[in-house]
Amino acid sequence: MHEDQIGIDAGRVAALIRRQFPQFRDAEIAPLTTPATTNAIFRIGATHAARLPLRGMDARDCRRLLEAEARAIAAFHAHCPFPSPIPIGIGRPGPGFPLPWTVQTWIEGLVATPNGQSANADFALDLVHLIRALRALDLNGLEFDGKGRGGNLPDHDAWMDQCFSKSGRLLDVARLRAMWVKMRVLPGLGYAVMSHRDLIPANLLVAGGRLVGVLDAGAFGPADPALDLVASWHLLNSDRRALFRNALGVSELEWRRGAAWAFEQAMGLVWYYAQTNPVMSALGRTTLARLVEADDI
Repeated sequence: MHEDQIGIDAGRVAALIRRQFPQFRDAEIAPLTTPATTNAIFRIGATHAARLPLRGMDARDCRRLLEAEARAIAAFHAHCPFPSPIPIGIGRPGPGFPLPWTVQTWIEGLVATPNGQSANADFALDLVHLIRALRALDLNGLEFDGKGRGGNLPDHDAWMDQCFSKSGRLLDVARLRAMWVKMRVLPGLGYAVMSHRDLIPANLLVAGGRLVGVLDAGAFGPADPALDLVASWHLLNSDRRALFRNALGVSELEWRRGAAWAFEQAMGLVWYYAQTNPVMSALGRTTLARLVEADDI
């Protein structure tokens, strides 16, 4: 998927796990096929999982990143109203893998899909419950760091130009460029809230039509209140988005900014993963189709 992607050998990963986490010496260790784009996931028995970074970087920088993610994941778990993983430890580089990696608890459930629960009112309200619980948390002096999504929309102009230039044979770029022209000038809301910051289908687990787990909270922290609204565009049809919006009490500006963040994310998914991760590329197409159809952004 990435030019700097690290090759991962399942046998060597199993050896790393058993050597560094001896409590799992008798556990079955198996690679999982997932739409994940940043980590390879290995199941460790019935109760744990290992996550190994897919993209090359300096090992010391990787360690610092994983330590920060572990703190964020633990904080998220303490406040999330749904099951979420608990960090167990950080593994060291070893034969066959050059970077640190992590072990965390396993959460049962099926990965959500763009259309699987799109008409489900209960699921829409579960998303409302999740976002409302996160927004209610005290920032405790934390501030948005300005990195990635959740800050100033025009800061993403260069990325969007790249996405448009790469999507000429894939999408109606002229129409999508016109949409971004309107979106990028939306003013900020002037405050931040605690946010998961990546509520895409791959990070949400479902069972029996309900939300039963939330994954990948390593970026948990302050951001634009509109950022977590991307979940409604990725996962819900128009009727359930209206239910979601009304139940959460979202203002017009906030709703439009949520659409802008979903648009920014979806534009990158289509072309970047067109050949290497069809699930993520298709998610981008589904979300863009919902945004275009809505015609209220």
